Amino acid sequence: MISDPRRPEHRLPYRAAVDRPRLSLPGGKAVAIWPVVNVEHWLIDNPMPRQVLVAPTAAVLLPDVPNWAWHEYGMRVGFWRFLDAFARRGIRPTLSINGSVCEAYPRVAAAARDAGWEFMGHGFHQVPTHRIEDEPAMIARTVETIARFTGAAPLGWLGPGLTETLDTPDHLAAAGLRYVGDWVMDDRPSRLATRHGPLVTLPYSVELNDIPILAIQHHRADEFVERALAQVERLAAEARSEGPLGGAKVMGFAIHPYITGVPHRIGVVERLLDALQARTDVLFWQGGDLLDWYLGTGDDG
Repeated sequence: MISDPRRPEHRLPYRAAVDRPRLSLPGGKAVAIWPVVNVEHWLIDNPMPRQVLVAPTAAVLLPDVPNWAWHEYGMRVGFWRFLDAFARRGIRPTLSINGSVCEAYPRVAAAARDAGWEFMGHGFHQVPTHRIEDEPAMIARTVETIARFTGAAPLGWLGPGLTETLDTPDHLAAAGLRYVGDWVMDDRPSRLATRHGPLVTLPYSVELNDIPILAIQHHRADEFVERALAQVERLAAEARSEGPLGGAKVMGFAIHPYITGVPHRIGVVERLLDALQARTDVLFWQGGDLLDWYLGTGDDG
């Protein structure tokens, strides 16, 4: 089993951060900020991927109306707060999107498309990859649906809940995808080996992410901003240094409209965007920008 080429240690050989070459961003910037907005299609037929209200019996009951409606609020209201917040600041995030959102919520998908947001595949429905009987068909359906809706196939992929099987990287590369956000293990992109050529891993975040911070760890909303600003400050200082950790960094952060798109938390997102925009040492990029930049650096890690 240890020799299975699908295992992570074979797809992604270990490289210490201090052994990687120093990279540079345009204009002498220190950190590339990668904002990711996640929009998902939760089917009332299934147990809800997240719960804000536990069933009175402590057992999952179907249909789970209150938790389905919690998510639905994000698609009906919270998303539009995000759209306004990014538009007023001239920032275009990456949209991690279930392919079926294009069909079930075309108003949401069209608004993001027309605002110039980059579409990143996020499964077809919000269902863990391990539960999909035909994974290649699901990936192909997602890519085709996004391509038909936007006019261009997505470059990137984020698994629902960051879920992958050992075969997922091979299926993604076979479908023409070029980067993936599930492998959150560095502050810079890396290359992931597949049977169809390498995929580039981009630094998505499981910690600068409103689900773990607010829905799982139950911190105050301010924790999201405090963590993000502490992260960018440290990354920028390291990037400018002459030490072994010097060189350009990437900082991703992730938000969901049913979590931080609500009235009592949207101000947290706006404060973070304003604080990041006030810095002179960062730039905002989409996943495709990060992909092109990294491939142009010559780093083979």
